[in-house]
Amino acid sequence: MIRFFAAPIAAIALLTATAGGAFAEEFDSRDIMGGGPNFFRGGSSPIPRTTVNYSGNYAPGTIVVNTSERRLYLVLQNGQALRYGIGVGRDGFRWGGVHRGGERGEGRITAKKEWPDWTPPSQMLARRPDLPRHMKGGIENPLGARAMYLGSTLYRIHGSNEPETIGQAVSSGCFRMTNDDVSDLYSRVSVGTTVVVLNN
Repeated sequence: MIRFFAAPIAAIALLTATAGGAFAEEFDSRDIMGGGPNFFRGGSSPIPRTTVNYSGNYAPGTIVVNTSERRLYLVLQNGQALRYGIGVGRDGFRWGGVHRGGERGEGRITAKKEWPDWTPPSQMLARRPDLPRHMKGGIENPLGARAMYLGSTLYRIHGSNEPETIGQAVSSGCFRMTNDDVSDLYSRVSVGTTVVVLNN
């Protein structure tokens, strides 16, 4: 039951952070993201990017996120799609919103950013008051190398330094990809691209 683009789901951006000085000594962003030994490292996806046959009835250029498969498809010409592995929201942090009772939500990419900053939303700060209030973009930022913002919600498709979490349900609501995969997708889509989220 995907409900797409809903009010603050605070979930998304909730992906982590780290501040400077003494604060950084106490804060470990893996506590929020689902963590792993490679958090501050790169790494290839355990689910290789590949071109596949695709029979969905979507126009070329559409992004289709299948949360149950934990895959993201960029629809191509001639019945094909580029398939990427993704990490999705854990229980309690999945899509919610205006399409109540529906199986599909649809929105658009409304902004794209390289090495985005991260500001935890108020809902996340209420749960985790120890988090930094703001984190500049960079290799240690949990939003990774690229982010594509979805509608007016807090949801994003973004990078991650935790390749071991791709294919799992560990995030706070966003769709995460390896930095390599998100950079590839980022280069292929533009603001205005339609994003369809399926929760079968």
